[in-house]
Amino acid sequence: MSRPNVSHVSTHFSRIPILDPQPLVEGGVFPAKAIVGETVPVAATVFREGHDIIGVNAVLRDDTGREVHRSLLFNTIEDVDRYSGFVVPRATGLHHIVIEGWGDDFATWKHRAEVKISAGTDVELMLAEGVELLDAYRKAPGRVARDRDILKEALGHLESSRGEPLERLQRALSPALLELMTRRPIRSLISRSAPLPLLVSRPLAGNAAWYEFFPRSEGAHYDPGSKTWTSGTLRTAAESLPRVADMGFDVIYLPPIHPIGEVNRKGPNNTLTAGPEDPGSPWAVGSKAGGHDAIHPELGTVADFEHFVTRAHELGLEVALDLALQAAPDHPWATEHPEYFTTQLDGSIAYAENPPKKYQDIYPLNFDNDYKGLRKEILRIVRLWISRGVTIFRVDNPHTKPLRFWEWLIRKVNADHPHVVFLAEAFTRPAMMQSLAKAGFQQSYSYFTWRNTKEEIEDYLTELRDDTGAFLRPNFFVNTPDILTEYLQYGGPAAFRIRAALAATSSPLWGMYAGFELYEHVARPGAEEYIDNEKYEFKDRDFAGALAEGRSLAPYVTRLNAIRRAHPALGELRNITFHTSDDDAVLVFSKRTGEDVLVVVLNVDPHATRETMVHLDLDALRPFSLFTEAPPGHTTIAPDDVEHPEGKVEYHPPVPLPASRTATEFEAHDLITEQTWRWGADNYVRLDPRDEPAHILEVRWPQD
Repeated sequence: MSRPNVSHVSTHFSRIPILDPQPLVEGGVFPAKAIVGETVPVAATVFREGHDIIGVNAVLRDDTGREVHRSLLFNTIEDVDRYSGFVVPRATGLHHIVIEGWGDDFATWKHRAEVKISAGTDVELMLAEGVELLDAYRKAPGRVARDRDILKEALGHLESSRGEPLERLQRALSPALLELMTRRPIRSLISRSAPLPLLVSRPLAGNAAWYEFFPRSEGAHYDPGSKTWTSGTLRTAAESLPRVADMGFDVIYLPPIHPIGEVNRKGPNNTLTAGPEDPGSPWAVGSKAGGHDAIHPELGTVADFEHFVTRAHELGLEVALDLALQAAPDHPWATEHPEYFTTQLDGSIAYAENPPKKYQDIYPLNFDNDYKGLRKEILRIVRLWISRGVTIFRVDNPHTKPLRFWEWLIRKVNADHPHVVFLAEAFTRPAMMQSLAKAGFQQSYSYFTWRNTKEEIEDYLTELRDDTGAFLRPNFFVNTPDILTEYLQYGGPAAFRIRAALAATSSPLWGMYAGFELYEHVARPGAEEYIDNEKYEFKDRDFAGALAEGRSLAPYVTRLNAIRRAHPALGELRNITFHTSDDDAVLVFSKRTGEDVLVVVLNVDPHATRETMVHLDLDALRPFSLFTEAPPGHTTIAPDDVEHPEGKVEYHPPVPLPASRTATEFEAHDLITEQTWRWGADNYVRLDPRDEPAHILEVRWPQD
C-alpha cells in the first residue's frame, strides 16, 4: 500500500498564526468600506508557540499593490492575543490590508537579558547575543547615519568592560534605541494574512450633513382669494440654497422632480380623491408629460435644473436626487413596457401595497419579467442625471428590488463615475438593510429615529460600531416627510434640539427635512407622520420671519455643523467610546481621532432638568499621534525584508502625546456655550433641555 506524500500536505496555519483578521466582510466577498483620511480599525488574533515575543503590524496597499501605509498593532489586554490598531487610506479606490505577524528578535532578547542579567545567570552570553543581534542589524544595507550612530552607541555599552553588566545593559537600552526598535523592529519568521479588501471612497460618501426640501414649496404662493396655489420652481428653489448653505449643510436632497401621475392621484393626507389643484405625490412618477428622464413642467426645464446645480456648487453644496424606481399608472412605461410590471389575472397592473398601507397611485416594478431590459433602462436614467450634475442618489425603497440588481447597478455606475454616492432609504429588517450596504450602497438610512432612551441609543451605536461598522454607513436623519416620531410630537423645542445634537455628533452622516428647524410637530392622528403632509400638498414656510423672531433652530444647527467641520473626530463612526453617568437620562460618549478629542454629555429627556455625576475613562480621552507623515527632516525605512523592495515606508504607531500621558485633569471647553471648566474623572453636570441639553466639550490637556 502506497503512503501519502506528506511533503505536499497543505496547512492552514502560517508560521506565526494569524486568526480572525478584521475588517473582513463575508470572508472577503464584499469589501469593507472607508473614506479618505479615516482611521480604519484593524485587528487580528496573533500568537506563537513558546515565550518569544512577537510583533504585529498592518500593511495597506493600493489597487496597484503599492504599499501606502504601515502601522503597528498593539495588544492592549494582558494575556489576550488580540492585536488592534489603524490604517489610514489617502486615496480612493480598492485597497487591501494585510496583517503581518513576526518574531520580534530585539524585544525577545531584551526581555531575556533583563531577567537573566538581574538574576546573575548567563550574563556574558546575554550581552554577547545582544552584540551579535545589533551588530548584524547595523551592518544591513539601507541604514541611515542617525540610526547607525544609535546602534554604535548601544554596542559600545554592551561591549564595554567598565561597570556592572546590568548597568551596561541599561545604558545600552537608551530611549533612542528603544524608539528605533519600535520604528524599525528586527523581524523574523514573517507571516501574513490573506489580503482584506477595503474600498475607499471620497470623504462625502461617509461624512456629510444633508438637507431635504421640496422645490415646489420653495417659492410657492397661496392666493386666498382664488384659493389656488402657485408652485415654486427650480429657479425659486435655487434662491433658497443660500439659506441651506448658511446652515453648514453639504448636500441638498430633492424628492423626485419628474412629472406626477394624474391617474389615481392622491389628495391631502393621502386621501383617495384629489382636487384639480392638488399637486399629488412626487413619488408617483410619470404622466403624459414624461417619465424618470423628464422634469415636471411646473418646476421648469433641464436648463433650470442645471442652473440649480450650478448655484448649489457655487455655494459648496452637492445635489442629491431621489431615485424612485416605480411608476404612476399613466407613466409612459405602463403602455410602452407593460413587461416592467406585474399583471394580475384580470389583466390589470398591480399597484403598490405595504399592508395596511395602499398606494393606488404607484405601480411597483417587477424585475423578473424583463430583468435585462429594465436594468438597461434604469442605467440609462442614472447616467442621464449624472450628466446633468447629480452626484448622489437617494434611492427610494431599495429593499423592494433584487439585491443582485443593486450590486450590478452600483458597480456599473461607480466603474465610470467613482464619485457618485448611493443612499439606501430602507427602514426594513436588519438582514436586508445590511445586505444592501454589502451590495454597494455607500450610505443607509437607519433605525436612529426610533432610538430615544439612553439605553436604546447606547445599544444601537454600539451595534453600528462593532457589528456593522466595517460596511454600513448610517445616515441619521432626524425627520423625514414620512416620519415624525412621538418623541418630536410631544417633546417640544427641546426634543428637536436634543435630536439634532445627538445626530450631528454621534454619526458622521446626518440629515434633516425642511420644517425641522421650525419645530413642526403636529402629527396626523394615529400615525407617526405629519398632518397636512408635504408629500401631497404645497408648503409656504416663513423661515426668515421665524429666524428674526427667535423661533428657529437654524442658529443651533449652524453651530452644530460648524463644530463638525472643525473637528475630525466627529467625521468618523467607529471611534465612539461610552462613559457612564449616575442618571438614566444622561448619555455620555467621547470621540477621538488623533489629537482631536471631544466629549458629549446629553440629557435625552426633553421634559426635565437632570443633575448628575458623569464618570470618564481618562485613558480613552488621551490624544495620540498617528504619525501619518514623517517628522520634518526625518526618514524611516522598511524592515529588512526582501518582499519590500520599494524601500522607504513609514511606520505609524499610535503613540500617546507627552502632554496627556500622566495628567488627571483637563480643560473641558464647551463648543456650544464657549464656557470652560476643569474636569477630571468625575464631574457634576446640570442640563436643562429648555436651555441647553448638551455639552459638546473639546478636551484640552495641559502641556508638559
